[in-house]
Amino acid sequence: MSTPSSWIIGGYQTDFARNTAREGTSFADLFGETVRHTLESADIPASEVGVVHVGNAFGQLFTGQGQLGAMPATVEPALWEVPAVRHEAACASGSMALIAAMAEIEAGRYDVALVVGAEIERTVGGELGARHLGAAAWVGQEGQEARFMWPYMFDRLTDEYDRRYGLDDRYVHAIAELNMRNAKLNPNSQTRGWTFTPESFTDDDTANPRVEGRVRRTDCSQMTDGAAGVVVVSDRYLAAHGDLARRPKAQVLGWGHRTVGLPLAQKLERSAGDEYVLPHVRRTITDAFARAGIGGVDQLDAIETHDCFSMSEYAAIDHFGITGPGESWKAVDAGDIEHGGRIPVNPGGGLIGGGHPVGATGVRMVLDAYKQVTGQAGEYQVAGAQTVATLNIGGSTTTCASFVVGNR
Repeated sequence: MSTPSSWIIGGYQTDFARNTAREGTSFADLFGETVRHTLESADIPASEVGVVHVGNAFGQLFTGQGQLGAMPATVEPALWEVPAVRHEAACASGSMALIAAMAEIEAGRYDVALVVGAEIERTVGGELGARHLGAAAWVGQEGQEARFMWPYMFDRLTDEYDRRYGLDDRYVHAIAELNMRNAKLNPNSQTRGWTFTPESFTDDDTANPRVEGRVRRTDCSQMTDGAAGVVVVSDRYLAAHGDLARRPKAQVLGWGHRTVGLPLAQKLERSAGDEYVLPHVRRTITDAFARAGIGGVDQLDAIETHDCFSMSEYAAIDHFGITGPGESWKAVDAGDIEHGGRIPVNPGGGLIGGGHPVGATGVRMVLDAYKQVTGQAGEYQVAGAQTVATLNIGGSTTTCASFVVGNR
């Protein structure tokens, strides 16, 4: 008997350059747009949805609105009484929503799941926003001296890489430059209209000021408003709807999900004798590879990874196995992660270029993987892509999720 599968048959992303506070729009508007267009993309009526899973991390802090699992039914009458739940795992919230949806699909409880990730963050100034996002750290136990919690934490990760392997910041800044460049190809990216100079991706204190330690302005992802959705269906649903054979669809071939303790220091202490700085991240990725039946990164055509900071992508490069541990700079230097390179990474701009509405990011990554393997990624399409992996992290890699999406 074959193992049950989850299939993505459509999805939608809002324009991440939008500012909902300036527009006067709310979560209801964001969900209404995303639910409607996600279902239209999949060409199914809302009445066929059996369950809804929502990813959202900080709704109450930025807007005062909680219980967002109920928002889809609030804006779409046909979802009234459909089971729904909100998932929170910081920046990995959207991936948790997808994993839960897949579990229910593959258990046979439901045949159609709607997954929506959403976040509104541009309701407050930068410093207060940073404090809100800091709730994903171990509050009161780490980062007390930080002005901006997450730049501070990823500066510590930068220093750990430097201590173990040596690290030239030029390669970290080059990742930011690449993702901003890739974002120009993406019609939904937050930074597609932004302009930079070559000095914007250097250690120039005027053009690229420090935020915390070695982390500079263009090394950081953005405060973003946005949402993304996908429709996930079962093998049984596909078999009963022969018309779907002619429509773009992708299979979730494999997944990984691991969770560790909150503090970054604890993670680094536990990995002191390991070849990887974050071995649980490596195992999350290899779990997804194993479930997908692939032997390694060279069987992928592209990667969507979590570049909340340039350093998080630098770490992802070696943890995916593109290089050996501590040698991520080699892939940057050789152009391996560029469009047309050995393994393009974040071809649509990632989080730094594309935007990072926290609860939506994991869903957006999988949506982009679906677009790539079905040939729907437009100007940022990776030619011939059939298998794409994602890595989504919450906090200082506290919650990690990876998916392999394919069109075999």
